[in-house]
Amino acid sequence: MWDQIKLAFFRFAAGGWLPARWFEPDLPPEAERASRTGHLRLEVVSHCWNYSHFLVYQLSSLVLFPPKKLDITMTVFYSPEDERTSDLLAYFGHQLVPGVTWNWQPISRQELFRRGIGRNRAALATQADWVWFTDCDVMFRENCLDTLADVLQGRRDVLLFPEEERTTDLLAEDNPMLQAGADQSRVLDIDATSFTTRKIKKATGPLQIAHGDVCRAVGYCRSISLYQKPAESFAKCHEDRAFRWLLRSQGEPVAVPGVYRIRHIVKGRYTGSETRSKLRTWLRVWQSRLRDWLQS
Repeated sequence: MWDQIKLAFFRFAAGGWLPARWFEPDLPPEAERASRTGHLRLEVVSHCWNYSHFLVYQLSSLVLFPPKKLDITMTVFYSPEDERTSDLLAYFGHQLVPGVTWNWQPISRQELFRRGIGRNRAALATQADWVWFTDCDVMFRENCLDTLADVLQGRRDVLLFPEEERTTDLLAEDNPMLQAGADQSRVLDIDATSFTTRKIKKATGPLQIAHGDVCRAVGYCRSISLYQKPAESFAKCHEDRAFRWLLRSQGEPVAVPGVYRIRHIVKGRYTGSETRSKLRTWLRVWQSRLRDWLQS
């Protein structure tokens, strides 16, 4: 009950109703952030629980479209209890890709279920110039990362995001794309013609690109203990909104092509009764339809 009260409080606060400086006073001012140029370093931070059939496409996109203008550290938080994801990471760990360093981070299932824990650890420990916090259903396809390298030259923004992404419709588990992802012993590409363009208005959870100096200084919601507390089931990612609030920014849009995302109906990371799962699926479909309608 106490956690629910704290969750409601921070959801209220992150709506802008309370000053972020009360909770995170150490945000580096713009003048103190490095203005990096040349060959940059980017860390991509992802996480996976029961989503290996999506993660295979994300990791494959780095193999198929390796960056030439920056170095990538691909960090994935996972639980060894998820054997399919463990096997997938073992396979890709043997793929030698110029400019890409694989960084697998095993943590407990309970820590993985609170996404902010892994993101905070990665943010505080990163040595990169920029950090892209993402989800495992996002892909970085042709010209994505090299264009991002050009866009990032000399910038000091606290938070950026791609101004558009290309997405599928909501896919059922029997969709051929998702079925193909179950075969994890190979590098997989997608049929790009099944994706359509969506405009992005703010730095949402899988599309948050934060300055490295900011990450090292304030982590990812490090000052809110609730978002660093392990959970017994997968927690809703309210910390994404809190992160933007603490950074005093909804993010600045940047023109970056090749950002693809697989949208899917079933939330494999959640647990619970069949009735509860069906209700979540129904709500997810209608929420997606409403967002699509508002965008159009």
